[in-house]
Amino acid sequence: MGRYVFAVHSNPVEGREQEYNDWYSNRHLDDLLACPGVIAARRLTLADLQVRDGPQPFKYLALYEIEADDPQGFIDELFARIGTGRMPRTTALGDVSPVLWKVLQNE
Repeated sequence: MGRYVFAVHSNPVEGREQEYNDWYSNRHLDDLLACPGVIAARRLTLADLQVRDGPQPFKYLALYEIEADDPQGFIDELFARIGTGRMPRTTALGDVSPVLWKVLQNE
């Protein structure tokens, strides 16, 4: 079985950060943890101190650990749920950038 990390950078809509955080922490994390293959979830926010100067495009990062024989099946199931009663979205969610990473195994 393959191991993956689904990384989602995101920002709230300006002026709606509290609503965004409430939805993400109190609803969306549980919805994602209910998806087949998702074994863990963690949310992070950008630290004030950065390695490089300059603006950062995203303030939030969510990391989901996935175990799946078929990563495309995970993606298909995830997108089938988004916007339904099983995974409602909030209008407080602004920019989003999801990326699926394969975990390298030591052999």
